[in-house]
Amino acid sequence: MGFKSILFKENDDQIKSESLNMPEFFTDLNLDQIVHAVTHGKEGYNLKPFFYTPLNNVDAILYRQETARNLENKELKKAVESFSRKMILMRRYLSLIEKLSSGFHKQGWFLESVIVYCDAVKCLSRDMSGIVLKSTGLIAFRNYINSYVDSENFTTLVFETQKIKHDLSDIKYCVIIKGSRVTVCRYQQETDYSIEVEKTFKKFKQGAVKSHLSDISIASGMNHVEEKILEIVVKLYPDVFFCLDNYCRNNKKFYDNTINRFDREIQFYLSYIDYISGLRQSGLKFCYPAINSTKKKIHDYEGFDLALAKKLLSEKKMVVCNDFYLKDKERILIVSGPNQGGKTTFARTFGQLHYLACLGLPVPGIKAQLFLFSSIFTHFEREENIRNLRGKLQDDLIRIHSILKKATPESIILMNEIFTSTSLQDAIFLSRKVMETITELDALCVWVTFIDELACFNEKTVSMVSTVVPENPAVRTFKILRKPADGLAYAITIAEKYQVTYTRLKERIKP
Repeated sequence: MGFKSILFKENDDQIKSESLNMPEFFTDLNLDQIVHAVTHGKEGYNLKPFFYTPLNNVDAILYRQETARNLENKELKKAVESFSRKMILMRRYLSLIEKLSSGFHKQGWFLESVIVYCDAVKCLSRDMSGIVLKSTGLIAFRNYINSYVDSENFTTLVFETQKIKHDLSDIKYCVIIKGSRVTVCRYQQETDYSIEVEKTFKKFKQGAVKSHLSDISIASGMNHVEEKILEIVVKLYPDVFFCLDNYCRNNKKFYDNTINRFDREIQFYLSYIDYISGLRQSGLKFCYPAINSTKKKIHDYEGFDLALAKKLLSEKKMVVCNDFYLKDKERILIVSGPNQGGKTTFARTFGQLHYLACLGLPVPGIKAQLFLFSSIFTHFEREENIRNLRGKLQDDLIRIHSILKKATPESIILMNEIFTSTSLQDAIFLSRKVMETITELDALCVWVTFIDELACFNEKTVSMVSTVVPENPAVRTFKILRKPADGLAYAITIAEKYQVTYTRLKERIKP
């Protein structure tokens, strides 16, 4: 099989185009924070479009999962990272050329960039040949790079590069400075007095002493004196620099586009693997989920919000994991319980898991089977926009209507605390209407609500409740359990509204 891309299967009609715009639901699910953190430090690769483009084909997802699994091999990851560092250096040299003024100085750095490129490619080809690969994509790439290294074009490039470098290294010249006059001439076997100087002062050496020398950085540019010296050296050795000039003209596009694309695309995996490595070291689990494209039987055990977990670990706090599953005709998770109990985080986790799974990446949890969605819609609470002259309830209705109009049976709908601005009776009435539409649509849904009546709406709904410490209901466990709604969600909401919860009353009662 030929190789085209490490991100998209070769048998696709064409490599999937990248989405340049962040999906609308990213902010609600904190996926914007995750992608920003994952790609931080690798801005030069422009990785965000890859994270904005989920896959819609199971085979394409499995193609990526194979690659991600294989890259968890430390030896392979080390080899690819070494290759990437050299490619970064190559591009740095090429970008430096634009800032230089001397023509032959530019050509010298061009030669160095080719040297680095050839070394990067040869080393990666050698290193991958000694590693057991199981990924279809990586095996195809290894075959490609091995063939490329053995090709006439590459072997000729390596030979010419080494010859030019050798010829330039053989150039020797003398610079004679007398006052303000600088003379440049060919080296004529003049005596090297540095050896004599070292020999003379060697007798005064009294063992190792602290060095007081300062490291002086080597500048990449030239001052006007150095440029003039180079001009004279070119005239002293015209044949060598004539060959260098021809070499640069003939090899303007020296790098292979497929290998260059591989260098960018492989960062998609490496950046994510690096991001989750700290979480794994802390004991949190990740797995490669099975992807279901026809049935909506899904589950995830010990899942968690990736963005929140990173924040909590940085604060040395515990991460609470949760489970969920849907079976048979079940489609909708109704999540109720006290405020600040982890309900919204649970809804975010559900969305994050499905989205990351459709990128072909490992997801939080010890075992998961997730659905291949066509679209994700979120309705999370937002501040009122006085410019649109709509009240909170009207805004909720307009947004919900827009979602239900666009949604399909393959959609995932995530809703968080809607219709909170109206009376309980109206909220129940409106929620039932929305529930009827979602049920008829047969879409997957997580609905965080204070209306316990929705938990037993029909056979497609499943009740999950955020729990508290039995001995002290004011303390949240952040565990979301599959159990009947206890009828306290709305009561607690009212109690908090009027500041008559246990905690508030205790604060107000003087000893």
